[in-house]
Amino acid sequence: MRRWLDLAHRDLVRHSPVLNALNVFPVADADTGTNLATTVRAAAEAAAVLETGDVGELLSLAGQAALEEARGNSGTLFSVFLTAVGRSLEGSTRMSAESVRLALHAGHVRAWSVLTDPVDGTMLSVLEAAAAVPVPQGVEDGSNQQLKEFLAAVSTAARAAVLVTPDQLEILRETGTVDAGALGMLVVFDALARTVGGDDAGDENALDALIDAAAARAAGAGDAPHTVHGGVEVMCTVELTPLDAAELRHELSEVGTSVIMSAVTETGDGYRWRVHVHVPRPEDALTVIGARGKAVNLTVTSLSEADG
Repeated sequence: MRRWLDLAHRDLVRHSPVLNALNVFPVADADTGTNLATTVRAAAEAAAVLETGDVGELLSLAGQAALEEARGNSGTLFSVFLTAVGRSLEGSTRMSAESVRLALHAGHVRAWSVLTDPVDGTMLSVLEAAAAVPVPQGVEDGSNQQLKEFLAAVSTAARAAVLVTPDQLEILRETGTVDAGALGMLVVFDALARTVGGDDAGDENALDALIDAAAARAAGAGDAPHTVHGGVEVMCTVELTPLDAAELRHELSEVGTSVIMSAVTETGDGYRWRVHVHVPRPEDALTVIGARGKAVNLTVTSLSEADG
């Protein structure tokens, strides 16, 4: 799992220019690749220093570390997904196809649950496709071979889900491109298949071909009509009770969009929550958050297309 996160980070860095160029949803701010690479790097760095033989504990703690440093919608959703996968696998010192199938389902459900307005044709569609892959039959249950075949099938399903994103999201139909977050998640799943099963388990050539085709389409979509967004992305961590967190989610949805709230760790009388929201002005979110608790690890990023 340490090797997987490291490989996923390196692959995301390599493909970041294309992922950034494809980024048109939810706002065209050209940073999906950068956000995913930065977030996965935080997970990889945490996993590298964690001393545990428990696969689930490793991934859960790596996911929590990534969530604290998450960037953008894509990075936040990846962190939430990884944390849920880890919690599903806790207590295991090795993985099987069945345990990973259940973990992928848990990660998919958790990622959907943290969004106020989940949308098809995005990273969520890739997570859904991965979670629906059955355990291979005709091979010994619990064997390494079964796990290898399962993860190869997950990568294949993720690739198919990426290819249909233009049919699911109007802005992608207009630009003729695939979703950047969905493609980024495919990079992560392909890295997992290759790490566990060897280079022949994933299909790096097929992935590179897909990314090359996506890059060509992104280059040709420069004149396609799409909305230039303003405003800012606000992300922070705040300690709240579950009730306050539920009320804050509602309040943020009234002043902004792309609201994501996920519990990171438990505290004395509540949880540390990672908060993500898009708002016209920083104070629109900070005033609401400040009325509930103290915002720490705060970042404010422009969503203007011109600013990247």
